Amino acid sequence: MRDLGLTGKRVLVTGAAGGLGRAFAEGFANAGACVIASDLNAHGAQETAAIIAEAGQEAHSAKVDVTCAESCSALATTVQDRLGGVDILINNAAVYAGLERQAFEEIDESVWDKVMAVNVKGVWQMSRALTPLMRQAGSGAIINVASATVFSGSPQWMHYVASKGAVIAMTRSMARELGDVPIRTNVLAPGFTLTEASLNLIEDAENYGVTRGALKRAATAEDMVGGALYLASDLAGFVTGQTLVVDGGRQFI
Repeated sequence: MRDLGLTGKRVLVTGAAGGLGRAFAEGFANAGACVIASDLNAHGAQETAAIIAEAGQEAHSAKVDVTCAESCSALATTVQDRLGGVDILINNAAVYAGLERQAFEEIDESVWDKVMAVNVKGVWQMSRALTPLMRQAGSGAIINVASATVFSGSPQWMHYVASKGAVIAMTRSMARELGDVPIRTNVLAPGFTLTEASLNLIEDAENYGVTRGALKRAATAEDMVGGALYLASDLAGFVTGQTLVVDGGRQFI
């Protein structure tokens, strides 16, 4: 494998108990990084760290509630004390599993607020907690996970689409504010991906949208890892404020 400059880098992944988060954690560990798997589901985060450790790579786990400023700050302190800082933050935690497709007029206010609290506020909270450590080190990279659904405007999905659109907007603003450090800030926007959550969300998920893609197959969580590795690596050293869509060519922006 080509050296991506990630060996020894300290990578914190939120939402790492399963799905895309676990795939990101394993992928970065395979690239030589030290991974901190964090999630509100502490047991799931521990499982992810254990899988990585069993493969002979360094990993830690931590519980975090990305909607809570105190929890995010406590995690930043833990990372600083345990590892001396963080080099890469992957804001992956999101409300997705269990969401119902329904007309925007019918979305319950409490559901809307929960989606925004995790998917939008959570990205802001974690970023503002971790960027001081990157500033102290003089460099860093942040990858905010959005969704290609922002560009297709999926109907009956407004809360999720709006939250991920906000992630893209925040990333562009963050890139402007953090470029002087420099801290590079980019978006990875996966298309529909076969995770446990997706399989439970859509009937016949394996064939959902496949005919619309240039590549005629469903995406797996592992398909998203390469894009994240690129955005975090030295290969993307002059890339910031950008959105990388990984959807097999279902749409072009």
